[in-house]
Amino acid sequence: MGRRKKIVQECEKLMDKPDQIRNIAIAAHVDHGKTTLTDNLLAGAGMISQDTAGQQLAMDTEEDEQERGITIDAANVSMTHEYEGTNHLVNLIDTPGHVDFGGDVTRAMRAVDGALVVVDAVEGAMPQTETVLRQALREGVKPALFINKVDRLISELQEGPEEMQERLQKVIGDVNDLIRGMTDDMDDVDDWTVSIQDGTVGMGSALYKWGISMPSMQRTGMDFGEIIDLEQNDERQELHERTPLSDVVLDMVCEHFPDPLDAQPRRIPRVWRGDAESDLAIDMREVDPEGEVVLMVTDIGIDPHAGEIAAGRVFSGTIEKGQNLYVSGTAGTNRVQSVGIYMGGEREEVDRVPAGNIAAVTGLKDAIAGSTVSSVEMTPFESIEHISEPVITKSVEAQNMDDLPKLIETLRQVSKEDPTIRIEINEDTGEHLISGQGELHLEVITQRIERNQGIPVITGEPIVVYRESPTAQSREVEGISPNRHNRFYMSVEPLSEDIVELLKLGEATMDMPELERREALMEAGMDKDTAQNVEHIYGSNILIDDTKGIQHLNETMELVIEGLEESLDDGPLAAEPVEGALLRLHDARLHEDAIHRGPAQVIPATRDAVHTSLMDAEIRLLEPIQNVRIDVPNEHMGAASGEIQGRRGRVDDMYQEGDLMVVEGIAPVDEMIGFSSDIRSATEGRASWNTENAGFRVLADNLQPDIIHEIRERKGMKTELPEQINYL
Repeated sequence: MGRRKKIVQECEKLMDKPDQIRNIAIAAHVDHGKTTLTDNLLAGAGMISQDTAGQQLAMDTEEDEQERGITIDAANVSMTHEYEGTNHLVNLIDTPGHVDFGGDVTRAMRAVDGALVVVDAVEGAMPQTETVLRQALREGVKPALFINKVDRLISELQEGPEEMQERLQKVIGDVNDLIRGMTDDMDDVDDWTVSIQDGTVGMGSALYKWGISMPSMQRTGMDFGEIIDLEQNDERQELHERTPLSDVVLDMVCEHFPDPLDAQPRRIPRVWRGDAESDLAIDMREVDPEGEVVLMVTDIGIDPHAGEIAAGRVFSGTIEKGQNLYVSGTAGTNRVQSVGIYMGGEREEVDRVPAGNIAAVTGLKDAIAGSTVSSVEMTPFESIEHISEPVITKSVEAQNMDDLPKLIETLRQVSKEDPTIRIEINEDTGEHLISGQGELHLEVITQRIERNQGIPVITGEPIVVYRESPTAQSREVEGISPNRHNRFYMSVEPLSEDIVELLKLGEATMDMPELERREALMEAGMDKDTAQNVEHIYGSNILIDDTKGIQHLNETMELVIEGLEESLDDGPLAAEPVEGALLRLHDARLHEDAIHRGPAQVIPATRDAVHTSLMDAEIRLLEPIQNVRIDVPNEHMGAASGEIQGRRGRVDDMYQEGDLMVVEGIAPVDEMIGFSSDIRSATEGRASWNTENAGFRVLADNLQPDIIHEIRERKGMKTELPEQINYL
């Protein structure tokens, strides 16, 4: 029997023992060594050769991942590990570290119960370390820490035992500060900080395959002095044999991460707002394999032979071939064609996957990443809120018009697989707009369209996605329908930053119970009367119904909301999305006869009222900004800071770290296009850097008219602004 087949059989035996299952993600800042670490774990489980572990990058299965040397797609693998005489099933997801692919990390966290956060011993906690921790803790996922590249402290920085321990304690302290800051207001979370003493911190070298933790040092009798001697004398093989990294990490996973029986009772109330007393809720809390099937889809992939594969966490029931399952938000049912588990790039079919496991299912043609799939119709899981928004857009056209239908189909598929990508399809012109998290995100998507689908495409220059936002309180304005029989009276004011943040994180939605939503908004600073009258939330905008007893308004409100959403998608300045607006409907005059207050009348009247009130509220363009960090030798520090300042950026901090200077600041995304090649030239290729999206800020007043003019011209709109925008 083949080794892989044997491993699959071992996994199948353990699937029905939830107390022996660990669902985990490995997450980190880019280049801190996640995929190299995962190679070690696969080798420890006998799935790849020990000799190639660390170089094979077995979880980077796509050609472009191998070429670029970074993880782009989250990859799943199931393996077994014996700990204290008991065999455990470890379902692992290796996630990307680059900020542009953060959506994969967010979705992976919904499927797992523990997150192994990897931090580079030399670089320490970095911006993306903070982001992945936030993604994990928001989903109720317990963290543990592995400090990687400890060999560099010995061989490159020549540190002794005391210096090493000081540096490692600082890394642990920084990670714990982040965890404390994110869990202060979480009632349902115990102290989730990590420590060497309780065994939730491991350290070592993924490249040289050795690792240590407090339990492993007690077991082997090794200390830092001995580790330094072996490392300095190039006896890394002995170090690996005496304290193999895979054993240290997998022991930590089995000992300290919760099993589904422990995790699901805590996580279900956090990610699902259905009836907590229902049979379905009990099935999920108890991880009942006999209960109704509930699967949360976290990833959609394509298999050239099997078609679409939906991967996700089975919270209750057992998925088997031939079942007819409901997919949230779609009519009818989908029939399961096959079920399986992932072995890195390969999917192995199995007969069934019970609750508490991660499954790969074919046949769910209506599912997208984020769908709830179930054997009975149910309240879907909370939508997966992605921390960053699309900030860059590219146009994509098929080189040959004959490829147009295939391109449209491929783009639709792309948006199913990756909800952080936004696609606008114009079937008339053949030009399509793809919006993503950054230049690399869009570059990867367009390359894959060409390489995987064989569609030659022409891509336009990157276009920055702006927002529009009110900056003042408007007067009450009137919106009149084309037949002049319906009138709406509205005003707009800016929402506070705290409330905008709350809405962006999905912590106040229309899906929530009204009382819970009201309390969340009031906690963020909204007054009680306003919070009681919330009629609709759209993006980071809120509609308040301040009307009293208006006849026919209830049956017309759906059209008012449709008009409102249309006008917020295309703001009055440059048809960019509106954010941070609190809209109040004060009054309405509606025609008695329903035929005279249909969509053709109400939607334009609402649009008129919304746009006029936004202009009266001195709406401004907001531009996306990024945090920038550059690590550079001392002699190139001036050139590096000049690169930020020369891009309308601001340098906030400069400090020494090891033998490098660190320059930190912020800069507009628009100015950061082409930054990679410029920073290489300015520093003779000696700089390493990373950027992280940092939200939006108001564009400087002197730049507003020109940028608005450019956007309007690009979109084929009239370039003269409405006269109400004379404040610009």
